Amino acid sequence: MRTHDSGGTNGATGCRGFSGNARSEQVSPPSPPGGPSTCPLHGKGAGGGLKTPQSAQLSACRTALRLFDDFAMLSYSCSYGLGPKDEDPLVRGLSVLSNLANQLYYPCEHVAWAADAGVVRVGSQKWWALSTGLWAAALLLGILRSLRILFQLRRKLRQHKGTSSPLSQKETKAQVKAEVLSILASAADLSNAIHWLPPGVLWAGRFPPWLVGLLGTVSSLIGIYQASRSGNSESA
Repeated sequence: MRTHDSGGTNGATGCRGFSGNARSEQVSPPSPPGGPSTCPLHGKGAGGGLKTPQSAQLSACRTALRLFDDFAMLSYSCSYGLGPKDEDPLVRGLSVLSNLANQLYYPCEHVAWAADAGVVRVGSQKWWALSTGLWAAALLLGILRSLRILFQLRRKLRQHKGTSSPLSQKETKAQVKAEVLSILASAADLSNAIHWLPPGVLWAGRFPPWLVGLLGTVSSLIGIYQASRSGNSESA
């Protein structure tokens, strides 16, 4: 049985809201895909690339655990809706599209998993490819979203240079740093996602195992750092 673990960083896919006052607020949707749980343990994707038996077991475990994430993601998507009224329209649009890609990812992965497990009699390859494509789309939308937020934050820094308080400037610079890290993590995940797409799509199947592992490790370390920073700020 081939299990393809394409959980990534979204920076979703995660939705980092950006309101009219240029504040970036961390929200917590389900981690995969596009969440902070990326690790270099992904399975053999549509574009190829083998993994060790140990990573195969961990990937299978992560895939099985995601069987129950649909409703959590749906709850998050419904709570976000079309986004806050005071949020930048472009950020809202990218967030909604990212949530939609993430929501569609889960059933596609479930069908692929069920096909490999013999639960349903369909070919799993196209479903793995579709789920990976949706993951890649969510990552790309997350990158575009973070770039938009980054543009707004940098404009805010220029406009209020010398007039805002040192504390306000420090908070804005911290938000800029968070968005830059999110872009780097999502770019690493997106590179791997494209590698796992069917052959013929950009660089699909061309990465050596060490590069796949390196990109996954970079994304994981950024996710761990951001999670620790978030935990420290909440406890402060």
